[in-house]
Amino acid sequence: MNPAPSIIAFTTFSGLGFGLLFWLGMDPTPPRGWVAFVFFFIGFALALGGLAASAQHLGRPERALKAFSQWRSSWLSREACCAVAALVTMGLYAAGLVFADVKIPPLGWLGAALSLGTVFTTSMIYTQLKTVPRWHNRLTPLLFLSLSLAGGALLSGRVTLSLALILIVGALQVVWWRIGDKALQASGTTLGTATGLGDGGRVRAFEPPHTGTNYLLREMVYVVARRHARKLRGIALILMMVLPILLLLAPFHHITALLALLSHVTGVLTARWLFFAEAEHVVGLYYGKR
Repeated sequence: MNPAPSIIAFTTFSGLGFGLLFWLGMDPTPPRGWVAFVFFFIGFALALGGLAASAQHLGRPERALKAFSQWRSSWLSREACCAVAALVTMGLYAAGLVFADVKIPPLGWLGAALSLGTVFTTSMIYTQLKTVPRWHNRLTPLLFLSLSLAGGALLSGRVTLSLALILIVGALQVVWWRIGDKALQASGTTLGTATGLGDGGRVRAFEPPHTGTNYLLREMVYVVARRHARKLRGIALILMMVLPILLLLAPFHHITALLALLSHVTGVLTARWLFFAEAEHVVGLYYGKR
């Protein structure tokens, strides 16, 4: 699929922000006063900034409010509802810590659960799509959640926990790639099944369906060269896992911690670009692109 920058930014930065809010809500000794204000400001800025970026990808952004009405059947609507509930709950929890030096643990736990729930609903938007076999994978929600938790732990200064979570993220990402590479073939979908003309690979395209481009080709059909994908995967793993771990294992310094965070986020952005660029939508079979 076409890796739109707005969706890459949304899924990366909102996950990072909600991950930070999760750890703030679960922290038995949370920051207070102006220190708490800074941490919560960063979490809210990332979460809201990511959500704002996703609105830019909508064909009619002014109709975004209608997304809240379909929560019974739409993961996108559930994501919107969960995000608002998480931000309101964490806002109340933060207000107590910042302005009144009051900690209300149940409110923090609820906000943490809703924050993680928002990341889960985001992942399910993609996981539910049988038309994209690479995404239709039980590991997709785990990948989104682990990335959110690892990034949030890094932002909140949990070094030991970050090391363990980053290792888990790296392992999950490699396994997810390996499974995804075989997903389209394993789905049994071919040009024959896509066109309804037969199965078993006996159908081939004689000519393209039309000579010009269209929405489906622009949005759903994107082909990245395999050799480029391998290089980008290596870069993503080095930036997302290897370099942050080396920096975190070094004697602690605020600069090394910041570099570890920046490296991790850059690696996640690279991996997220691949998440969309390598997604083989089955409509590509109809156009002879797969």
